Amino acid sequence: MKKYKILKFNEMGDRDGKLVVLEALKNIPFEIKRIFYIYGTKSDVIRGEHANKNSEFVLINVVGKCKIMVDDGLTREIIDLDKPNKGIYLNKMVWKDMYDFSKDSVLLVISSMNYDSEEYIRDYELFKKLVNS
Repeated sequence: MKKYKILKFNEMGDRDGKLVVLEALKNIPFEIKRIFYIYGTKSDVIRGEHANKNSEFVLINVVGKCKIMVDDGLTREIIDLDKPNKGIYLNKMVWKDMYDFSKDSVLLVISSMNYDSEEYIRDYELFKKLVNS
């Protein structure tokens, strides 16, 4: 079973503009503990390069576009985040690389946990060993 999935958020609006609503335990599948965003990243930079033992995430590129490489230990896939109503849900223990950022990219990250450096796995070989054990 894949530990990630593409999310499509409902857009509301009219000729005056659009609105996307995000709600914990509704279209975000967990209680929200932390929100941050990544911007000003050059297109040749790779962000992420880690997995988290306990955190779940939803990533939405609210402006611009970027690519997300996800690896759950069985499947590796590249997802284009290029619309503000499209996101990706990442369960625990999913390796993620974010890259190919457009100049105007703003990547919104919603997390199920507060920051804890101890739950990060930054060694890909260790991640593979843990996820396949």
